[in-house]
Amino acid sequence: MAVRAADIEDLRGMARRRVPRVFFDFLEGGANREHTLAANATDLSRITLRQRVLVDVRQRDLRTTILGEPASLPLGLAPVGLLGLQRGDGEILACRAAQEAGIPFCLSTMSVCSIEDVASATGKPFWFQVHLMKDRGFLKSLIERAAEAKCSALVLTVDLSTLGQRNRDIKNGMGTPPKLRARTILDFATKPAWALSIARAKRRHLGNLVGHIPGVTNATDLYGWLATQFDTPLSWREVEWVAGLWPGKLVLKGILDVEDAVIAAKTGAAAVVVSNHGGRQLDGAPSTISVLPAIADAIGGSTEILFDGGIRTGEDVVRALALGARACLIGRAYAYGLGAAGQPGVKAAVGILRRELDTCMALTGKTTIAAIDRQVLGASARSNL
Repeated sequence: MAVRAADIEDLRGMARRRVPRVFFDFLEGGANREHTLAANATDLSRITLRQRVLVDVRQRDLRTTILGEPASLPLGLAPVGLLGLQRGDGEILACRAAQEAGIPFCLSTMSVCSIEDVASATGKPFWFQVHLMKDRGFLKSLIERAAEAKCSALVLTVDLSTLGQRNRDIKNGMGTPPKLRARTILDFATKPAWALSIARAKRRHLGNLVGHIPGVTNATDLYGWLATQFDTPLSWREVEWVAGLWPGKLVLKGILDVEDAVIAAKTGAAAVVVSNHGGRQLDGAPSTISVLPAIADAIGGSTEILFDGGIRTGEDVVRALALGARACLIGRAYAYGLGAAGQPGVKAAVGILRRELDTCMALTGKTTIAAIDRQVLGASARSNL
């Protein structure tokens, strides 16, 4: 199935038409008035690039390594909660598309398909993301399940000590538990392709949780349990505890401050993700690209840096790499593709970014990913560093 889309914005428009509003807004929205969400993309777009001419760029190579593993381009698919409600079996479809493209996929704890579902349907290692939840017995079992599924990295989200307020979700009734309103049910009825994909899907609930939490036997119990899990005292000791349980590579996601980055680097984590949770936590926090240079200067020589927040174009990828990222993680960009057209849509999203990245490298005079540095930025951008 060919997907006719020139850019990520085209996929976004398709997803908006094909996915019920309650789930599209869950993906699209940010915290409170969404200032940080907007700044992530806006601040990236304002960084000028340095166009070069008469440079031999005929042989361009987009390959790199991420966490020591080969990748066809400096991109990975970030963990996205409830991805399987953008499209039935969404996590499986996205993982297959990522593996076909030769890039990493990270499964969210709050996924519809379970770790075991994705592992059995894809047959190749993927990353798994966890939260520091209050129920440490369940968290320990979740980490053990990820190891049993041979996940190649564990991504620990550290910026969710409490849930940010997301106004779109409140207005749409997307809470715990969700409130199915008449307009939402009517919206479902006007999205037959989406509804059919959900009806045919393996699961429609949180597959990593349902059936795995002692004492939770129904949806009411599940949502009651969830409501208690993300408001708990945390410290860097919890990172040490997780590291002691996990036998493989550990990534810390949600670093937005230089001081925190320095502490994170000392934990021995394989990488950190410079991230503000896609603008979904603290509205008023800085954009991720605005803090990336200082974090890269502080720890870039010792710890691999991944970047997320606002990536919509291949030029954005170049900007992040120039400012110190090893690779970028995309969330909404590929989820739009999933909502638009399933696995072919995710493939289209990755393909769009690949083409744009390749073109941007050619026009800035770069032939390898390793060659992208701050000299690729325009004079005004460099003067502000």
